[in-house]
This record gives sequence, C-alpha cells and structure tokens, in this order.
Amino acid sequence: MSSARYWAHPSTVIDGPARIGPGTKIWHFCHVMRGARVGAGCVLGQNVFVAAGAVVGERCRIQNNVSLYDGVTLANDVFVGPSAVFTNVLTPRAAVSRKHAFVPTSVGRGASIGANATIVCGTTVGAHALVAAGAVVTRDVAPHALVAGVPARRLGWVCRCGVPLPRQPARLLACTACGDRYRVAGAGAGLVALSDPAPATTPPARGAARAAPPAPRRARPPRIGSGRPATAAPPSARRRRPGSRSRGSRPTSAGRP
Repeated sequence: MSSARYWAHPSTVIDGPARIGPGTKIWHFCHVMRGARVGAGCVLGQNVFVAAGAVVGERCRIQNNVSLYDGVTLANDVFVGPSAVFTNVLTPRAAVSRKHAFVPTSVGRGASIGANATIVCGTTVGAHALVAAGAVVTRDVAPHALVAGVPARRLGWVCRCGVPLPRQPARLLACTACGDRYRVAGAGAGLVALSDPAPATTPPARGAARAAPPAPRRARPPRIGSGRPATAAPPSARRRRPGSRSRGSRPTSAGRP
C-alpha cells in the first residue's frame, strides 16, 4: 500500500480516514485506526498499533511491537524503543468499562523511551528526557532527565544529543560531545539550555534603509610613564649586545688591568 504522501507495507491496515504525514514509512503488520494522527517523516516499525485517539508528532521513530493507545501523545522527534508499553487506564477491570476514564500520557519533544520500558498513564515525560530500558515510569520526568529502575528514579541529566552530562554538583553543565551548555533549574523543572542556536536573521527588503555603519573607535593615546614625554630613544641609548663597542669609543681607565 502506498500513497503520494506516505508509504505503507501491503500487510498494514489503515482505517481511513487517518491523517498520515508525507514521507512517513509504515512497516509490516501495523494497524492505524480511523482518526489517528501521524506526523510527517515518521517510521513505524513492525507490529505497531496507533489508536484513534493517539497523536504522533513529526519525525518520530517507533520500533517494533509498540502500542499507542487513546490518550497517548508524542511530540516531534520522539524515539520509542522496541516493546515499550503505554497504558491509558489506572484501575483496569475486565468486567468494568473504563472507556470514560482514559488518562492521557504525554512525551515531550526529542525524548527517548528505552526498550521494554513502561510508561504508566497520567505521566509526562519532559523534552529530551531519556528513559532507560526496562524502567517503569510512575511519575513525571523532568526535561533532560535520565531515569532508570523500578520505579524510575533520576540518575542524572542528558544533553539534547543524547549523551549523559557530567555528574557534578555545579549548576552549570556542559556536554562533552557537542559543547551545549545548560543550567540546572531544579529537580522538577529540569535543565535550561544556555546555548540555543542563534535565530536566522532576515535580510532587509529591497529599497529599505540600511543601518548607519558604526562610528570608528578613537585611538588610545600613547602611554606615558613617570610624567616624561613619549619620545623615541636616541640611537646611542639603544641596547647593545654584551661585549660590543660602538665605533670610535675607547675603553675607560676602569677597564684597564
């Protein structure tokens, strides 16, 4: 199955109308339900399920055997490892309908969910956070936080490029891989980037007045020491090498044996 906007393997089931962005690839045995939203440039691995109420941002990569149920929202550039689990009901019962009690889950931009990790519904994973493989997230994860364990606890901080930041008590951290710098805003607030790329400047429109050039810098006056005028030293006062004599000079009496 293919479209001018996206590509899907023939074994994929897509219940239209579903919104799938251009450049997205959907592999074997996936199921995208009617009303689901999948952004542009995504990759859905084998056996991925996207419910009608799930939202997948742009450029997301979802590995094999992942189910995104109603109420799960992935921002742009999110990575979900193989067999990671999302839930949407806190107190499930087979004999009791809980469709009216779906609890939303949100994953921030650039975050990564490790293989076999479980994200309990009602939590928010902050932007650029990293959830280790096998972790069970039961509470919110701060932006740029590195969490692991059952239940998941913060072990450190990670850069936007995914490299763990040095563990040090300082509130200013720098990535050893890409050089990005961060300020620790607090355990719950996460990190604040200090090295965002400068925004692109828009060239002035044709015919617009150009800004005046900066005024030339004033030359600093020469440094004068001890109140004497700054004059060039006479040739006779220039430094000579040891043992050399100027032309026409005679040795003094102090130099005789």
